[in-house]
Amino acid sequence: MINWFHGLLLGLETLNQIFAAGIAITAFSLLLYALTFNLRDRVARSFALILVCVVIVFSSDAISSASSNPTEVEFWLRFQWVGILFLPPSYLHFSDAILATTGQPSRGKRRWAIRITYLVSAVALVTIFIRSLIGPVVWDAIPAPHLQRTWFTELFTGYYILVMGMSWYNLIRAHQRSLTRTSRRRMAYLLAGALSPALGSYPYLMFGSDLAASVPLVFWILSTISNILVAVLIVVMAYAVAFFGVPWPDRVVKGRLFKWLLRGPFTACMVLALVTLVRRVSAAFGDPYPASGPVVMVATILMMEYAITLFYPTLERWLFFGKDRKDLTLIHTVEERLLTENDLRQFLEMILAAVCDRLQSPSGFIVELNDHELKTVVQTGLDRMFNTDGQAPKDLIAIAAVDNSKEQVFSWGDYLLVPLRDMDAPPESSLLGLMGVTWSGTAEIDEDHLSELELLANRAQLALKDRKLQQQVFHSLQSLNPRVELIQRMRAAGRYDSQRVLFDEPLLPNPDMAQWVKDALTHYWGGPRLTESPLLKLRVVQEQLQEHDGNSANALRAILRKAIDQVKPEGERRFTGEWILYNILEMKFLEGKMVREIAMRLAMSEADLYRKQRIAIEAVARAIVEMEVQSN
Repeated sequence: MINWFHGLLLGLETLNQIFAAGIAITAFSLLLYALTFNLRDRVARSFALILVCVVIVFSSDAISSASSNPTEVEFWLRFQWVGILFLPPSYLHFSDAILATTGQPSRGKRRWAIRITYLVSAVALVTIFIRSLIGPVVWDAIPAPHLQRTWFTELFTGYYILVMGMSWYNLIRAHQRSLTRTSRRRMAYLLAGALSPALGSYPYLMFGSDLAASVPLVFWILSTISNILVAVLIVVMAYAVAFFGVPWPDRVVKGRLFKWLLRGPFTACMVLALVTLVRRVSAAFGDPYPASGPVVMVATILMMEYAITLFYPTLERWLFFGKDRKDLTLIHTVEERLLTENDLRQFLEMILAAVCDRLQSPSGFIVELNDHELKTVVQTGLDRMFNTDGQAPKDLIAIAAVDNSKEQVFSWGDYLLVPLRDMDAPPESSLLGLMGVTWSGTAEIDEDHLSELELLANRAQLALKDRKLQQQVFHSLQSLNPRVELIQRMRAAGRYDSQRVLFDEPLLPNPDMAQWVKDALTHYWGGPRLTESPLLKLRVVQEQLQEHDGNSANALRAILRKAIDQVKPEGERRFTGEWILYNILEMKFLEGKMVREIAMRLAMSEADLYRKQRIAIEAVARAIVEMEVQSN
């Protein structure tokens, strides 16, 4: 009976070690997710602090329980309390950020409360290593070795409960302020996830208590349940936080987080659990370091990655597409089967090679007609008739302009030309391009070769037609993209505070907008950052093309100039405070003056100049966004 009871306790302890390591892995993975995708948001940053504390607590517990070196065990037991100490202020900080997001910013009280709790935790941190908060290690204690409790520990427990209660009060207020059904549901997830820090710290606050010492079985059972709930609730909490500060649709957020969890913590936890079990079973048979351990590790990783790759697309459609499944599946199918420029070139190269082979021609070419200009798509053979820029000779362009709709093939010098036409378009606009091969004018094409040439030409014109249709779709998406991004960002901003959609100043449609504006201004008088700027895709820039003879660089330059003029105050130019943003833009980017010269002229430090320059560039970006919205 005693051996059975001891084995049960040992099994529960091992299970707790696996769960503790799993929670540490999950928290660290979620921390990386927060730092990668929505670090700019205050809620995500404060949640990252909570995750740091959770990682410290559970990783220290896992390492200390697996170590046999007394010095290492004591170090990790004390280091574990670093996470426990800073969990309350981090949690209060998080709850304040949530409440501020719902439109209730701190008027000073909550801000000072956060500072005081951080200060208290920092002071308590010093007491860890002088053995005031917690005493020395009790090695022969039940249920496990732990740091001895002191009167300071009891005082900290009260402080812990008080701060957690304040945090919960803030979260409840935030839930009550949420108006939409979606925001209230996600706030409910946050309230449920808010239990995880309290539950996670429960076993460590209970070490040395009468319950843990007198009823170890009950303690380990409660500790196991606590760890299971923490693992679930921390994921629930991360799910709710993942929607803060990102403009993506909900399905994108859900799918990205789900895939992250599958490839990261789920795979790592499976590997850890199986390897631990293999080692424990082998140790029971006298082999503490089995050779099967690495084999199980590698096999588990490979099988998990294989299963995720194979089944994730189906899971994504089933879990996240919902009523939009048909449209989203179509988009994914288009993405997988998209005919890119490189794909088109490869296919037409095969067509051209087949034509040259059938007609025994040494060279050939296929050109595409765009905006009344012929441009080379592919050419083969030693006879390269086109320039490096791909432009066709003028006489070939003239031939293409002539209506040859009745002719299947015709001669042009030493070349045999085959018109590539869209049969569904009107005859005057049906020409897609020309295929030409070197051909002796005296030779005749027999019926078999003519039939094969017609078949290959049909396949080439099918590829050109599909590519042309795709280009039209791309142009539509380019004009639609800035507006859709703006709507998504406004929707994200108003998720928890309906007043956020009433901004006097429009939100930047893309977080990189200010950087794009800065790059374009840097090359205002010419350069790749201007001529290849993403701002060229804006509708307001496209509308300026006619006024600037189709020169996109001049069109963008005009829009930048107009946006800078909107930053300009009324009246004559001066070097006063209200003119400072305009003067920086004018002197730095339009006049090309050096930073030191501008700083001396405006009587400010270079550091202050760079700060003001960033504000000025953001003002120009907002002005461009306003023009883009008005153009729609």
